Amino acid sequence: MKIGLFIPCYVDALYPEVGVLTYRLLTSLGLEVEYPEKQTCCGQPMGNAGFQGMADKLVENYDELFRTYDYVVAPSASCAAYVRFFHQGIVNHECEAAKKTMDVVEFLHDIIGLENMKARGFKASFPHKVSLHNSCHGVRELGLSSPSEKSIPRFNKIRDLLSIVNDIEIVEPERPDECCGFGGMFSVEEPDVSARMGRDKIARHIATGAEYITGPDSSCLMHMSGIAAKDGEKRIKFIHVVEILAQGL
Repeated sequence: MKIGLFIPCYVDALYPEVGVLTYRLLTSLGLEVEYPEKQTCCGQPMGNAGFQGMADKLVENYDELFRTYDYVVAPSASCAAYVRFFHQGIVNHECEAAKKTMDVVEFLHDIIGLENMKARGFKASFPHKVSLHNSCHGVRELGLSSPSEKSIPRFNKIRDLLSIVNDIEIVEPERPDECCGFGGMFSVEEPDVSARMGRDKIARHIATGAEYITGPDSSCLMHMSGIAAKDGEKRIKFIHVVEILAQGL
């Protein structure tokens, strides 16, 4: 299979190591991965700000760049969800690339599979206690974990993936899928509410005794780590799930 690597603009600008490690992780599994250099923003910031119609050129560019790949993989649940669920409505026609876009956790779990990853030589060790952060888009749009408001069997694809990492201890906070308060433009328009939600979320993660908070969205981790830094909170650190899976590469 041929994979197009989509690196969201905020990951490219603020967390480039997550993009690099996503590439290295996928290629270490023997997958053919390309990074189209002319890729741009997926348009989610415009949508969050109420100007979704202004993203039409970005959507068309995305579809043109990625439509020939078997899968498009991104280390961002929120951007992957925006592409898959909103691109078609913006341009009023089917978008081939959008239908094939997946978050990296979703792709590894659902398409490659845990046993296949191990058969392809996956091996990582992370001797730390980590608390899972289930981002809103990941839970309720991509189905990375079970939403607590539904009476369905519990599952968590992030936990499943991390379970094949050696020496790791995985926990979840109370209210495991409650929002951290980022929400894109919400954190700008309602900064006080957003910050309070973030502090409450961080406190619940700390209460687990974890050393790290991990998840599939650098945006959520950025929001919480910024609050922690401002408050001088040093009891817990933040790490993208890809950074754990890529340990040892």
